[in-house]
Amino acid sequence: MTLTTYTDTSSDSIAKFNRQMIVILDFGSQYSELIARRIRETQVYSEVISYRTTAAKLATLNPKGIILSGGPNSVYDKRAPHCDPEIWNLGIPILGVCYGMQLMVQQLGGEVKYAQLAEYGKASLLINDSRNLLTHLEEGTTMWMSHGDSVTKMPPGFELLAHTYNTPCAAIANHEKKLYGTQFHPEVVHSIEGQTLIQNFVYHICKCKPTWTTEVFIEEVIREIRAKVGDKRVLLALSGGVDSSTLAFLLHQAIGDQLTCMFIDQGFMRKYEPENLVKIFHESFHISVEYVNARDRFLAKLKGVTDPEQKRKLIGHEFITVFEEESKRLGPFDYLAQGTLYPDVIESADTNVDPKTGERVAVKIKSHHNVGGLPKDLRFKLVEPLRKLFKDEVRNVGRSIGLPEEIVRRHPFPGPGLAIRILGEVTNKRLKILRDADFVVRDEIQQQGMYHNFWQAFAVLLPIRSVGVMGDQRTYAYPIVLRFVSSEDGMTADWFRVPYGLLESISNRIVNEVKGVNRVVYDITSKPPGTIEWE
Repeated sequence: MTLTTYTDTSSDSIAKFNRQMIVILDFGSQYSELIARRIRETQVYSEVISYRTTAAKLATLNPKGIILSGGPNSVYDKRAPHCDPEIWNLGIPILGVCYGMQLMVQQLGGEVKYAQLAEYGKASLLINDSRNLLTHLEEGTTMWMSHGDSVTKMPPGFELLAHTYNTPCAAIANHEKKLYGTQFHPEVVHSIEGQTLIQNFVYHICKCKPTWTTEVFIEEVIREIRAKVGDKRVLLALSGGVDSSTLAFLLHQAIGDQLTCMFIDQGFMRKYEPENLVKIFHESFHISVEYVNARDRFLAKLKGVTDPEQKRKLIGHEFITVFEEESKRLGPFDYLAQGTLYPDVIESADTNVDPKTGERVAVKIKSHHNVGGLPKDLRFKLVEPLRKLFKDEVRNVGRSIGLPEEIVRRHPFPGPGLAIRILGEVTNKRLKILRDADFVVRDEIQQQGMYHNFWQAFAVLLPIRSVGVMGDQRTYAYPIVLRFVSSEDGMTADWFRVPYGLLESISNRIVNEVKGVNRVVYDITSKPPGTIEWE
């Protein structure tokens, strides 16, 4: 498994916001980001950094606590990742989770071996010592296990906190040194009282206070923007999604008319969205938006194209071309604002550093299209005020600064838009059919008060036609696929068990109101094995 790429911990990303901070050392776990989110839910700041970070570097960050994540390796493997053993001497409370606990045991003189009885899934936690870490947890509470190795001998000074039927050492502690370990994953939703355990670690063991709030973030980030930008101009590629819209509001509060928002209409947005977006920003919030109508040129680029990857690349390349032309027309600009979020910082290495200034410079417009990069000779300094936030935190910021709820809770929408919800060639006729069908879907779920029940709910147009009958006439028309899913983060998703009445209403309206459609079907595939989008 490839380990995560990290932001530079010496940068300003760990600066003003961590008067109190919990650091997560990542050993390649799929849940490292989730641990950080759970810490943030306690209103304490957290960051994920590399397991290679030295104890000396950690000391300069001055965290209130350290969490060692899980990971795919066995600690006794020759190439298993190990942390700097000096961290045990920092005097900072440490919690090891799964692999992190096993590494703690191994480095402090205990033993970890291949388990005779592995444990995967839900397990009942049998508590031996409810002090500190396990305070207020109920006997027999369900925790999520995922391990093939087990601790067979605890290090000197450690005591047993809990066990399960298959795992003799499910939780351990050295109370004196404030070192704790859990074989289970308290951060996952399947661990019923996992968040209680995390709160025990954060509040009672690390003595943190809940100071990481939306209000504090907004105050400090506005000061940060003003200090960085000064009197210079900033360009933002606006998409209408929650990230770029929240960013626009924040920047406008910070620097007013020094901000220029550019909205490139590539012709693949949903019905009425471009008009509503410009109207909301212009009329309701007095934020100027430069509207660029590029529908014809984008559609021309896709003529005859059926391969989904080629579609994405062509749309991305054309977006960059239009962006470059328009930024030169409207400029000059010193800064480019991007809606980079914290998961992007953790997972992406798509950044360059200007050798002269040390500033990060843009190679990708992540806030708009997630496709392709800007030309290297089109150089801006970056303003990324949201790069410390997870998606749910961005929504909270949006609400706090007055972003309309229709934008704050808008379903995720792909950068290439409807172009990748039309399988096969994209034409004006197919766009109109899908746009009208998609409008029916959104209108019905809003009317029935179910819009926020779904992670995403949308229509897909298939490039085939089937026989139908309307009145006394035979029809030969397109099918529409309905795709409704539930998800927490889009990484996995399950198809939604939609009430039959809603499906019936949507189907009736589509075949009656959308010319060119005579059949509606429902996609019941989860992710994996399918993806949420069809292309």
